[in-house]
Amino acid sequence: MAEDASTIYFNPAGMTHLSAHHHVSGALSVLVRSLRFSDTGSNPLMGIYPLGNSGGQGGGVAAIPAAYWTMPVTSRLRIGLGLSPTFGNATKWNDSFIGRYQGTFSDITAINFNPSLAWQVNGALSLGLGLNVVRFDADLRTMSPATALLPVRADIETRMTGSDIGFGYNLGAMIQLTPATRIGATYRSAVDLKVEGHLKAPGSDIPTFVSVELPATASLALSHWISERWQLLGDLTWTGWNGIQALTAGSRTSGTILVNERLAFRNSIRAGLGAQYRFSEAVRLRTGVAYDRSPVRNREDRTVRLPDADRIWLAFGFNCRLTEHTSIDTGYAYVFIGSASIDRATADDPLLQKVHGRFDSSAHIFSVQLNHRF
Repeated sequence: MAEDASTIYFNPAGMTHLSAHHHVSGALSVLVRSLRFSDTGSNPLMGIYPLGNSGGQGGGVAAIPAAYWTMPVTSRLRIGLGLSPTFGNATKWNDSFIGRYQGTFSDITAINFNPSLAWQVNGALSLGLGLNVVRFDADLRTMSPATALLPVRADIETRMTGSDIGFGYNLGAMIQLTPATRIGATYRSAVDLKVEGHLKAPGSDIPTFVSVELPATASLALSHWISERWQLLGDLTWTGWNGIQALTAGSRTSGTILVNERLAFRNSIRAGLGAQYRFSEAVRLRTGVAYDRSPVRNREDRTVRLPDADRIWLAFGFNCRLTEHTSIDTGYAYVFIGSASIDRATADDPLLQKVHGRFDSSAHIFSVQLNHRF
Protein backbone atom coordinates (compact mmCIF):
# COMPACT_ATOMS: atom_id res chain seq x y z
CA MET A 1 0.00 0.00 0.00
CA ALA A 2 2.98 2.33 0.65
CA GLU A 3 0.94 4.79 2.73
CA ASP A 4 3.55 5.54 5.42
CA ALA A 5 7.19 4.97 6.35
CA SER A 6 6.62 1.32 7.35
CA THR A 7 6.82 0.49 3.64
CA ILE A 8 10.59 0.32 4.32
CA TYR A 9 10.01 -3.11 5.87
CA PHE A 10 7.38 -4.45 3.48
CA ASN A 11 8.70 -3.03 0.20
CA PRO A 12 11.36 -0.27 0.15
CA ALA A 13 10.36 0.72 -3.41
CA GLY A 14 7.16 2.10 -1.87
CA MET A 15 9.09 5.07 -0.45
CA THR A 16 8.78 6.77 -3.86
CA HIS A 17 4.97 6.74 -3.48
CA LEU A 18 5.14 8.90 -0.35
CA SER A 19 4.95 12.69 -0.59
CA ALA A 20 8.21 14.66 -0.74
CA HIS A 21 8.51 15.11 3.03
CA HIS A 22 10.17 13.45 5.97
CA HIS A 23 7.92 10.58 7.07
CA VAL A 24 8.24 8.87 10.46
CA SER A 25 6.23 5.97 11.90
CA GLY A 26 6.44 4.39 15.32
CA ALA A 27 4.57 1.15 16.05
CA LEU A 28 3.88 -1.07 19.02
CA SER A 29 2.25 -4.50 18.86
CA VAL A 30 1.25 -6.47 21.94
CA LEU A 31 1.06 -10.23 21.46
CA VAL A 32 -1.11 -12.16 23.92
CA ARG A 33 -0.50 -15.85 23.31
CA SER A 34 -2.27 -18.85 24.83
CA LEU A 35 -0.44 -22.18 24.76
CA ARG A 36 -1.58 -25.30 26.64
CA PHE A 37 -0.37 -28.90 26.61
CA SER A 38 -2.52 -32.00 27.17
CA ASP A 39 -0.79 -35.32 27.73
CA THR A 40 -2.03 -38.34 25.79
CA GLY A 41 0.44 -41.02 26.83
CA SER A 42 3.95 -39.70 27.53
CA ASN A 43 6.24 -42.07 29.43
CA PRO A 44 8.60 -41.14 32.30
CA LEU A 45 12.23 -40.59 31.46
CA MET A 46 14.01 -43.97 31.66
CA GLY A 47 10.93 -45.20 33.51
CA ILE A 48 12.18 -43.85 36.86
CA TYR A 49 11.78 -40.06 36.87
CA PRO A 50 8.44 -38.47 37.83
CA LEU A 51 6.36 -37.84 34.74
CA GLY A 52 5.43 -34.27 35.72
CA ASN A 53 2.52 -32.02 34.82
CA SER A 54 1.08 -30.20 31.82
CA GLY A 55 3.48 -27.28 32.17
CA GLY A 56 1.01 -24.49 32.86
CA GLN A 57 0.57 -21.60 30.44
CA GLY A 58 3.39 -21.82 27.88
CA GLY A 59 2.46 -18.57 26.16
CA GLY A 60 2.38 -15.08 27.63
CA VAL A 61 2.46 -11.41 26.71
CA ALA A 62 5.13 -9.74 24.56
CA ALA A 63 5.54 -6.13 23.43
CA ILE A 64 7.02 -5.70 19.94
CA PRO A 65 8.14 -2.19 18.89
CA ALA A 66 9.17 -0.91 15.47
CA ALA A 67 10.21 2.47 14.01
CA TYR A 68 10.72 3.85 10.49
CA TRP A 69 11.90 7.09 8.87
CA THR A 70 12.21 8.16 5.23
CA MET A 71 13.05 11.38 3.38
CA PRO A 72 13.50 12.61 -0.22
CA VAL A 73 16.97 13.22 -1.66
CA THR A 74 15.79 14.22 -5.13
CA SER A 75 12.42 14.10 -6.84
CA ARG A 76 13.12 10.45 -7.74
CA LEU A 77 15.38 9.24 -4.94
CA ARG A 78 14.37 8.40 -1.36
CA ILE A 79 16.37 7.12 1.58
CA GLY A 80 15.05 5.54 4.76
CA LEU A 81 15.83 3.61 7.91
CA GLY A 82 13.86 0.88 9.64
CA LEU A 83 14.28 -0.82 13.01
CA SER A 84 12.04 -3.83 13.58
CA PRO A 85 11.96 -7.50 14.55
CA THR A 86 11.98 -10.09 11.77
CA PHE A 87 11.82 -13.46 13.55
CA GLY A 88 11.27 -14.57 17.12
CA ASN A 89 9.74 -17.03 19.51
CA ALA A 90 9.10 -17.20 23.25
CA THR A 91 7.79 -20.25 25.12
CA LYS A 92 7.90 -20.89 28.87
CA TRP A 93 6.83 -24.08 30.65
CA ASN A 94 7.20 -24.70 34.38
CA ASP A 95 10.10 -26.80 35.69
CA SER A 96 7.83 -29.82 36.38
CA PHE A 97 6.55 -29.99 32.80
CA ILE A 98 6.22 -33.45 31.28
CA GLY A 99 8.43 -32.32 28.39
CA ARG A 100 11.02 -30.56 30.58
CA TYR A 101 13.84 -32.78 29.30
CA GLN A 102 13.14 -31.45 25.81
CA GLY A 103 12.85 -27.79 26.85
CA THR A 104 11.28 -25.47 29.40
CA PHE A 105 12.18 -21.97 28.26
CA SER A 106 12.92 -20.64 24.77
CA ASP A 107 13.44 -16.98 23.89
CA ILE A 108 14.72 -16.13 20.41
CA THR A 109 14.79 -12.64 18.89
CA ALA A 110 16.15 -11.19 15.65
CA ILE A 111 16.13 -7.37 15.44
CA ASN A 112 16.76 -5.85 12.00
CA PHE A 113 18.48 -2.50 11.38
CA ASN A 114 17.48 -1.71 7.79
CA PRO A 115 18.92 1.33 5.92
CA SER A 116 17.18 1.55 2.54
CA LEU A 117 16.91 3.55 -0.66
CA ALA A 118 14.36 3.74 -3.46
CA TRP A 119 14.55 5.08 -6.99
CA GLN A 120 11.62 5.99 -9.23
CA VAL A 121 12.74 4.75 -12.65
CA ASN A 122 9.76 6.25 -14.49
CA GLY A 123 6.10 7.02 -13.93
CA ALA A 124 5.25 3.33 -13.53
CA LEU A 125 8.29 1.57 -12.03
CA SER A 126 10.08 2.05 -8.70
CA LEU A 127 12.95 -0.03 -7.32
CA GLY A 128 14.16 -0.41 -3.76
CA LEU A 129 17.23 -1.78 -1.99
CA GLY A 130 18.02 -2.29 1.69
CA LEU A 131 20.84 -3.56 3.88
CA ASN A 132 19.87 -5.84 6.77
CA VAL A 133 21.98 -5.77 9.92
CA VAL A 134 20.47 -8.40 12.22
CA ARG A 135 21.11 -8.72 15.94
CA PHE A 136 20.26 -12.29 17.02
CA ASP A 137 19.90 -13.44 20.64
CA ALA A 138 18.84 -16.80 22.03
CA ASP A 139 18.19 -18.19 25.51
CA LEU A 140 17.26 -21.89 25.65
CA ARG A 141 16.75 -23.78 28.92
CA THR A 142 16.17 -27.45 29.63
CA MET A 143 15.91 -29.65 32.72
CA SER A 144 18.31 -32.59 32.95
CA PRO A 145 18.27 -35.61 35.29
CA ALA A 146 20.91 -35.36 38.00
CA THR A 147 20.46 -38.17 40.53
CA ALA A 148 19.58 -41.37 38.73
CA LEU A 149 21.46 -43.50 41.31
CA LEU A 150 19.86 -41.92 44.37
CA PRO A 151 16.48 -42.72 45.93
CA VAL A 152 15.27 -39.15 45.36
CA ARG A 153 15.03 -38.12 41.72
CA ALA A 154 16.02 -34.51 41.02
CA ASP A 155 16.61 -32.28 38.01
CA ILE A 156 19.08 -29.53 37.25
CA GLU A 157 18.64 -26.73 34.72
CA THR A 158 20.95 -26.40 31.74
CA ARG A 159 20.95 -23.08 29.94
CA MET A 160 22.37 -22.26 26.51
CA THR A 161 22.68 -18.60 25.53
CA GLY A 162 24.27 -16.91 22.56
CA SER A 163 24.23 -13.93 20.22
CA ASP A 164 25.59 -12.76 16.89
CA ILE A 165 25.24 -10.00 14.28
CA GLY A 166 24.60 -11.04 10.69
CA PHE A 167 24.16 -9.25 7.37
CA GLY A 168 21.80 -9.58 4.43
CA TYR A 169 19.88 -7.49 1.93
CA ASN A 170 16.38 -6.92 0.65
CA LEU A 171 15.10 -5.89 -2.78
CA GLY A 172 11.78 -4.44 -3.86
CA ALA A 173 9.95 -3.40 -7.00
CA MET A 174 6.63 -1.62 -7.39
CA ILE A 175 4.72 -1.16 -10.65
CA GLN A 176 1.78 1.22 -11.08
CA LEU A 177 -0.09 -0.65 -13.79
CA THR A 178 -3.00 1.79 -13.88
CA PRO A 179 -4.05 4.70 -11.65
CA ALA A 180 -6.11 2.16 -9.67
CA THR A 181 -3.83 -0.89 -9.72
CA ARG A 182 -0.38 -1.45 -8.21
CA ILE A 183 1.69 -4.61 -7.83
CA GLY A 184 4.77 -5.12 -5.70
CA ALA A 185 7.44 -7.79 -5.40
CA THR A 186 10.04 -8.14 -2.64
CA TYR A 187 12.89 -10.45 -1.70
CA ARG A 188 14.70 -10.57 1.65
CA SER A 189 17.88 -12.63 1.68
CA ALA A 190 18.83 -15.33 4.14
CA VAL A 191 21.16 -14.28 6.96
CA ASP A 192 23.90 -16.66 8.07
CA LEU A 193 24.85 -16.49 11.74
CA LYS A 194 27.46 -18.12 13.92
CA VAL A 195 25.92 -17.71 17.34
CA GLU A 196 28.53 -17.85 20.09
CA GLY A 197 27.64 -18.24 23.73
CA HIS A 198 27.74 -20.65 26.65
CA LEU A 199 26.14 -23.87 27.83
CA LYS A 200 25.81 -23.61 31.60
CA ALA A 201 24.82 -26.07 34.30
CA PRO A 202 25.64 -26.12 38.02
CA GLY A 203 29.45 -26.36 38.16
CA SER A 204 29.88 -26.23 34.37
CA ASP A 205 30.33 -23.47 31.78
CA ILE A 206 31.19 -24.55 28.23
CA PRO A 207 31.81 -22.00 25.43
CA THR A 208 29.55 -22.97 22.51
CA PHE A 209 28.69 -22.09 18.92
CA VAL A 210 25.58 -22.72 16.81
CA SER A 211 25.30 -22.08 13.07
CA VAL A 212 21.89 -20.63 12.16
CA GLU A 213 20.44 -19.51 8.83
CA LEU A 214 17.56 -17.07 9.13
CA PRO A 215 15.33 -17.83 6.14
CA ALA A 216 14.95 -15.88 2.93
CA THR A 217 11.49 -14.58 2.05
CA ALA A 218 9.84 -13.53 -1.21
CA SER A 219 6.48 -11.79 -1.61
CA LEU A 220 4.11 -10.72 -4.35
CA ALA A 221 1.36 -8.22 -3.52
CA LEU A 222 -1.52 -6.45 -5.29
CA SER A 223 -3.66 -3.43 -4.47
CA HIS A 224 -6.59 -2.34 -6.64
CA TRP A 225 -9.24 0.35 -6.14
CA ILE A 226 -12.45 -1.25 -7.38
CA SER A 227 -14.36 1.97 -6.67
CA GLU A 228 -13.77 5.36 -5.10
CA ARG A 229 -14.28 3.85 -1.64
CA TRP A 230 -13.21 0.18 -1.87
CA GLN A 231 -9.64 -1.06 -2.26
CA LEU A 232 -8.84 -4.77 -2.71
CA LEU A 233 -5.56 -6.10 -1.28
CA GLY A 234 -3.78 -9.43 -1.63
CA ASP A 235 -0.37 -10.94 -1.00
CA LEU A 236 1.50 -14.23 -1.29
CA THR A 237 4.70 -14.82 0.72
CA TRP A 238 7.19 -17.70 0.52
CA THR A 239 9.63 -18.38 3.38
CA GLY A 240 12.65 -20.66 2.90
CA TRP A 241 12.64 -22.45 6.24
CA ASN A 242 14.30 -25.62 4.94
CA GLY A 243 17.73 -24.15 5.71
CA ILE A 244 16.99 -24.98 9.37
CA GLN A 245 17.07 -28.75 9.82
CA ALA A 246 18.50 -28.97 13.33
CA LEU A 247 19.72 -26.94 16.26
CA THR A 248 23.28 -28.19 16.60
CA ALA A 249 25.54 -26.73 19.29
CA GLY A 250 29.24 -27.50 19.50
CA SER A 251 32.02 -26.73 21.94
CA ARG A 252 34.23 -23.83 20.87
CA THR A 253 37.20 -25.42 22.59
CA SER A 254 36.99 -29.06 21.48
CA GLY A 255 34.50 -29.00 18.60
CA THR A 256 32.45 -31.74 20.28
CA ILE A 257 28.74 -31.74 19.49
CA LEU A 258 26.90 -30.95 22.72
CA VAL A 259 23.32 -30.56 21.50
CA ASN A 260 21.73 -31.83 18.31
CA GLU A 261 18.02 -31.07 18.31
CA ARG A 262 16.20 -32.11 15.13
CA LEU A 263 13.79 -29.55 13.64
CA ALA A 264 13.30 -30.61 9.99
CA PHE A 265 11.68 -27.32 8.93
CA ARG A 266 10.12 -27.09 5.48
CA ASN A 267 9.48 -24.10 3.25
CA SER A 268 6.16 -22.39 3.86
CA ILE A 269 3.60 -20.21 2.07
CA ARG A 270 1.38 -17.47 3.48
CA ALA A 271 -1.58 -16.12 1.45
CA GLY A 272 -3.63 -13.10 2.49
CA LEU A 273 -6.67 -11.25 1.16
CA GLY A 274 -7.96 -7.96 2.51
CA ALA A 275 -9.91 -4.79 1.81
CA GLN A 276 -9.83 -1.13 2.74
CA TYR A 277 -12.93 1.06 2.84
CA ARG A 278 -12.67 4.85 2.65
CA PHE A 279 -15.34 5.72 5.21
CA SER A 280 -14.62 9.45 5.05
CA GLU A 281 -11.80 11.82 4.17
CA ALA A 282 -10.29 11.16 7.61
CA VAL A 283 -11.08 7.49 8.28
CA ARG A 284 -10.23 4.28 6.44
CA LEU A 285 -11.48 0.90 7.66
CA ARG A 286 -9.53 -2.31 6.98
CA THR A 287 -10.06 -6.04 7.29
CA GLY A 288 -8.33 -9.17 6.10
CA VAL A 289 -7.84 -12.91 6.35
CA ALA A 290 -4.70 -15.01 5.81
CA TYR A 291 -3.66 -18.65 5.74
CA ASP A 292 -0.16 -19.24 7.08
CA ARG A 293 1.46 -22.64 6.54
CA SER A 294 3.76 -23.81 9.32
CA PRO A 295 7.33 -25.03 8.64
CA VAL A 296 6.54 -27.91 11.05
CA ARG A 297 4.59 -30.62 9.22
CA ASN A 298 4.29 -33.66 11.50
CA ARG A 299 4.06 -34.64 15.15
CA GLU A 300 7.48 -36.34 15.21
CA ASP A 301 9.22 -33.05 14.25
CA ARG A 302 7.11 -30.77 16.45
CA THR A 303 8.97 -29.60 19.55
CA VAL A 304 7.94 -28.32 22.97
CA ARG A 305 10.08 -25.25 22.20
CA LEU A 306 8.17 -24.42 19.03
CA PRO A 307 4.80 -26.22 19.05
CA ASP A 308 3.90 -24.61 15.74
CA ALA A 309 1.05 -25.49 13.38
CA ASP A 310 -0.81 -24.01 10.40
CA ARG A 311 -2.55 -20.74 11.22
CA ILE A 312 -5.50 -18.69 10.03
CA TRP A 313 -5.42 -14.94 10.69
CA LEU A 314 -8.48 -12.70 10.98
CA ALA A 315 -7.76 -9.00 11.32
CA PHE A 316 -9.42 -5.61 11.25
CA GLY A 317 -8.41 -2.04 12.02
CA PHE A 318 -8.56 1.53 10.85
CA ASN A 319 -6.48 4.55 9.91
CA CYS A 320 -7.56 7.93 11.23
CA ARG A 321 -6.09 11.24 10.09
CA LEU A 322 -5.67 13.38 13.20
CA THR A 323 -4.24 16.47 11.49
CA GLU A 324 -3.02 17.36 8.03
CA HIS A 325 0.36 15.83 8.87
CA THR A 326 -0.44 13.15 11.45
CA SER A 327 -2.40 9.91 11.39
CA ILE A 328 -2.83 6.87 13.58
CA ASP A 329 -3.32 3.22 12.67
CA THR A 330 -4.83 0.66 15.01
CA GLY A 331 -5.32 -3.02 14.38
CA TYR A 332 -6.38 -6.27 15.98
CA ALA A 333 -5.69 -9.79 14.75
CA TYR A 334 -6.87 -13.12 16.10
CA VAL A 335 -4.69 -16.05 15.11
CA PHE A 336 -6.36 -19.48 15.02
CA ILE A 337 -3.68 -22.11 15.57
CA GLY A 338 -5.87 -24.81 17.02
CA SER A 339 -4.73 -28.27 18.06
CA ALA A 340 -1.39 -29.81 17.08
CA SER A 341 -0.08 -33.19 18.24
CA ILE A 342 3.44 -34.16 19.32
CA ASP A 343 5.05 -37.60 19.41
CA ARG A 344 8.72 -36.81 19.93
CA ALA A 345 11.55 -38.79 21.47
CA THR A 346 13.90 -37.02 23.88
CA ALA A 347 17.37 -36.70 22.31
CA ASP A 348 15.93 -38.78 19.42
CA ASP A 349 16.16 -41.83 21.69
CA PRO A 350 12.75 -43.46 22.35
CA LEU A 351 14.31 -45.45 25.24
CA LEU A 352 14.71 -42.20 27.21
CA GLN A 353 11.28 -40.61 26.93
CA LYS A 354 8.61 -39.91 24.36
CA VAL A 355 6.47 -36.81 24.78
CA HIS A 356 3.07 -37.73 23.44
CA GLY A 357 0.30 -35.15 23.61
CA ARG A 358 -1.49 -32.20 22.11
CA PHE A 359 -0.93 -28.44 22.05
CA ASP A 360 -3.84 -26.01 21.90
CA SER A 361 -2.88 -22.44 21.10
CA SER A 362 -4.13 -19.13 19.81
CA ALA A 363 -2.99 -15.52 19.83
CA HIS A 364 -4.39 -12.00 20.05
CA ILE A 365 -2.34 -9.19 18.52
CA PHE A 366 -3.13 -5.56 19.33
CA SER A 367 -1.25 -2.91 17.34
CA VAL A 368 -1.02 0.86 17.15
CA GLN A 369 1.12 3.02 14.89
CA LEU A 370 1.59 6.78 14.82
CA ASN A 371 2.56 8.38 11.50
CA HIS A 372 3.81 11.94 10.97
CA ARG A 373 5.28 13.92 8.08
CA PHE A 374 7.09 17.22 8.15
